[in-house]
Amino acid sequence: MFRSFSIGFLVPEVSGDRNDDVGSTGQRTSATWGKVKTMPIASSTTTSSRLLSLLSLLQARRDWPGGLLAERLGVSERTVRRDVDRLRELGYPVQAVKGPDGGYRLEAGGRMPPLLFDEEQAVALAVALRTAVGTGAGIEEAAARALTTVRQVLPSRLRQRVDALEISATRHSADPPVDTTVLLTLSAAVRAREELRFDYRSPGRPEDAEPLPPRRVQPHHLVARAGRWYVVGWDPDHADWRTFRADRMTPRVPNGPRFTPREVPGGDVAAFLSARFKGSDSTDTWPCRGEVILDLPATEVAPFAGDGVVEELRTDRTKLTAGSWSWAALAAALARFDTEIEVVGPPELRAAFAELSRRAGRAAGTW
Repeated sequence: MFRSFSIGFLVPEVSGDRNDDVGSTGQRTSATWGKVKTMPIASSTTTSSRLLSLLSLLQARRDWPGGLLAERLGVSERTVRRDVDRLRELGYPVQAVKGPDGGYRLEAGGRMPPLLFDEEQAVALAVALRTAVGTGAGIEEAAARALTTVRQVLPSRLRQRVDALEISATRHSADPPVDTTVLLTLSAAVRAREELRFDYRSPGRPEDAEPLPPRRVQPHHLVARAGRWYVVGWDPDHADWRTFRADRMTPRVPNGPRFTPREVPGGDVAAFLSARFKGSDSTDTWPCRGEVILDLPATEVAPFAGDGVVEELRTDRTKLTAGSWSWAALAAALARFDTEIEVVGPPELRAAFAELSRRAGRAAGTW
């Protein structure tokens, strides 16, 4: 069952677009939950602009002293109080803050009032909704409905900008997207610092195989990478950091005990995850790196070098420094270049080419 929310885009008027969101009564409309209210337009556009500025300030930080708001808006504190009352009438839960200075706070309400977006934010929101298919979060249909809702309430000038965006987002992987309920459960455990108990589907394991015992991890980060979601956490059973694909996890309830968070090796979760995918336990570098000289121009090598370093030696010779998780994998990757290869080093790479040659010979039936 879906709960319906309406979003109002409060965008200042500009020339040539005055009638996009103005009703027949001459009042600017603002959609709220389940019904439409009107935002009075004073004899001067100053009041409307000031309300937008006030709302933007209230959204920018938690508490605002009344005197500071008045100073930032260039009005009296009495005017600030009247403007706050106007926002409350529109459904914004602005609370008075007690204290020596007094002030105001925009609370999180049980219902969603109109949201304030400037033009660039509105376009950014539309782009994000259109590319949601690439996140792997299983929100494609919801994002499409949200984009339709957003587009309907945009002024024409912004609607034209959004419609001009020709974006074809695709998933990075053929794996099924992660259930949003699972993502929310994992995220809640990360935020609460509670140990996760879960079943894990190992790749290649037959579905009719004996069920594995549940696993547990102290989740520190939920990370999106190349269309997949990963939980990075400390495995208390193995006393080491582990990475789990969220689409293979089935959380159990309830969660385990709370834990004291640790810092991932290196302090950067993105670098840590990248290093693990490269087969490294510490730094974000390939454990096996070598240099070769290819009988190809640099312009033909660079597009396929990945994160390797390309150095032009002559117009038809190029030095390539590249890495991989194993010497055999590095030799095989370099062999993709259909040309003569001279190994500069190290000896392990030269030995890997020799073994690759023997395997290739056996596959061809000549050895």
